Amino acid sequence: MKLYANSIPQTLPDWATVVTKSADLFEVEINDEHPDFQSLLEELETEIEPGIMGVKAEDLCSRLGIEMSNPNLHYLVEQAQTLISEIAAHPDYKQLLNEGYQPDLNIADAQTALTYLQWELARNQEVSN
Repeated sequence: MKLYANSIPQTLPDWATVVTKSADLFEVEINDEHPDFQSLLEELETEIEPGIMGVKAEDLCSRLGIEMSNPNLHYLVEQAQTLISEIAAHPDYKQLLNEGYQPDLNIADAQTALTYLQWELARNQEVSN
């Protein structure tokens, strides 16, 4: 699991690691299998909606001393493009294709959709400038 934060405390629990750091954004990787993290989740679990139990990201970040960030959409689209490229090149994905996997929509469709989104974001940024 990953969290994006504007600020983080000097020390994080051993199940949380800063993956990338820029001037205004920290990407924090959470080892959600770690027993201490699972304990924290159990402690923070509340009824989010009637009959639905879970942990609010806001409560988790507050406990960790992390100020949540809403990452820039351009950044998220770039990350998605990178991940989709990695999926397309992955041997397990290639094996599925060789075995006859034929989804209605494919990796190229996802890449095209993200490219259109990038173009729209760029066009909107030009209009607002």
